[in-house]
Amino acid sequence: MHWDFAFILGVLAFVVPVMGRRRVRALLALPDTTKLDRLSIYASTIAFQWLAAALVLWRTIRHGITPAQLGISLGHGYLITATTVILSALLLLNQIASARRIKSDPSALHSGTVQLALKVFSRDGIERLAFAALVTTVAVCEEFIYRGFAQYVFHDWSRSLLIGILGSALLFSFAHLYQGKRGLVSTFAVGLLFSGIRAWTGSLAPTIAAHFVADLSIGLLAPRYIQEALRQSRNRQEQEEGATAQQITAR
Repeated sequence: MHWDFAFILGVLAFVVPVMGRRRVRALLALPDTTKLDRLSIYASTIAFQWLAAALVLWRTIRHGITPAQLGISLGHGYLITATTVILSALLLLNQIASARRIKSDPSALHSGTVQLALKVFSRDGIERLAFAALVTTVAVCEEFIYRGFAQYVFHDWSRSLLIGILGSALLFSFAHLYQGKRGLVSTFAVGLLFSGIRAWTGSLAPTIAAHFVADLSIGLLAPRYIQEALRQSRNRQEQEEGATAQQITAR
């Protein structure tokens, strides 16, 4: 394995998870975020991801790796189109169900994931446009880095397709360390699915599209359901307080 490839994999395995966890802890410590805070988060993440993707692309070109070897190919058009549509639809349905669970489960409001969502998800039209740019960046850059570059390097180094898929999925889950154990498991599962599809189709197109659909849908739906759940929680609390006051008065 080339030294620069090993260095990039080391950054993905250790530096990125630590940086992400520290950033999330700092956000969770805030009582709330301002519009400028959220736009700054979007802008800095966009800049970092495109810079990382450009660095990876530069090093792969230097070593004579072709775009097709990294999944930058449309390959078999019908297969890729069908896979893209089916995978995107399945993830969209899953995200809708996940967002609805927030509304039906009051305890979920206190989870770190929901608290983080309240601080980073968009709240108006301008922020939604910026968020869409962020989601596009994340979908393209993360798929290129994890399913394109990392999967290729692990596969090429080990001469094993399975090692390529597992290595890519592990690195992808490490990047989501800030989501806790549950997030690690769920992102590892998604990583396995995406890596398998990338290996099967030979293209990043299906996973880029599905990644975009999954992130955009949860980013637009979750705030709505969280706010509805918060209103329901406040109403229940007010009703309970009213009932308690009536009981005290009756005594």
